[in-house]
Amino acid sequence: MKIYTRTGDLGETGLFAGPRVGKDMPRIEVCGTIDELNAVLGTVRAEPLRAELDRLLDRVQNELFAIGAELATPDPAAQGVRWIGLEHVRALEADIDRHEPVLAPLEQFILPGGTRVAAMLHLARTVCRRAERRLVTLIRRSEEPISLVLMAYLNRLSDLLFVLARHENAQAGRPDGVWRKPSREEPRGG
Repeated sequence: MKIYTRTGDLGETGLFAGPRVGKDMPRIEVCGTIDELNAVLGTVRAEPLRAELDRLLDRVQNELFAIGAELATPDPAAQGVRWIGLEHVRALEADIDRHEPVLAPLEQFILPGGTRVAAMLHLARTVCRRAERRLVTLIRRSEEPISLVLMAYLNRLSDLLFVLARHENAQAGRPDGVWRKPSREEPRGG
């Protein structure tokens, strides 16, 4: 089987068990952003990680693939691809609750960065937030019902990625960078 089909050369793609649609449609935008998020998480997993974090990110990557499949299907319930439920959202909450207690309380805005893995987790968080925004657009514009559980999942996942980034910095003994309000004085170099 060849990887190229030439069927998308004119800016359209096929939905699973559905029609061909423009590649710039909201449904395809959210699927593409979820795919991008999954790729960023794959990049994080290419780094040396604690086994627990690698297992967690593996689970999340598989769940994101399931979300992509659901969103790429016009009638996911009828096609049997509605795989993500509230239990998956609760699992993300349990992951947050497991990692957050060792973190210093948030008293300031955190700058993305720190260790390489933490910075990459912050990048994943921002892509997750974009996926969430794209999903809002799809939900508002779609004539077909879209599971609101997917919205809760992405919202909770972005929170988890933030906590994991902070947790990685804490594990490495690296303090989170904090936002400092710019002064009204002329900026100085370095």
